[in-house]
Amino acid sequence: MPHRTTARQLVLGTGLSAALLAAGCTAPDPKAELEIAEAETYWAIESSVGSTHYIAPVVRLLVRAKGREPLRSVQATAVFRQKGDENQTWGTAWFQVASHNKPISPQGATLVLLQSDGRYHSADSIEQMLQHAQFKDATAEVFFRVGSSGWVSFLKTDVERRIGSRTVAPDAR
Repeated sequence: MPHRTTARQLVLGTGLSAALLAAGCTAPDPKAELEIAEAETYWAIESSVGSTHYIAPVVRLLVRAKGREPLRSVQATAVFRQKGDENQTWGTAWFQVASHNKPISPQGATLVLLQSDGRYHSADSIEQMLQHAQFKDATAEVFFRVGSSGWVSFLKTDVERRIGSRTVAPDAR
């Protein structure tokens, strides 16, 4: 005997399907999905051009997944500002943390390096640049986005006035 779908069953089924789809479409909460396991700031030496040397601020983070599912879409961005000019963006950086081809496994970690496109340049030595009277220290604010979520601030920090990372090799297990 063929089964007939009543109008009521059709309406209930459609409503249930819509509710399930809506529940699946909610944007993830980056703070519930990620945590910063380690954070470090420093100045990176970039390639010299002739006798002109360049340095740029960097935020180095070890980011850990907190959930039970792989994270397949995670981006990070940072805004760098010079102290004294906190209302002006001096530089930015962006990084694809996880993708469909390179997810973060549940409870896994990944290294994130955000190097500003704002930089100092001088004919002085690198060490002299950090001591120059016109040198301004920098701050960094780091944001993450998971899937379709909005950008969420995870860290506001000063960039240490030193060259290079204290860490030689990442400890991302």
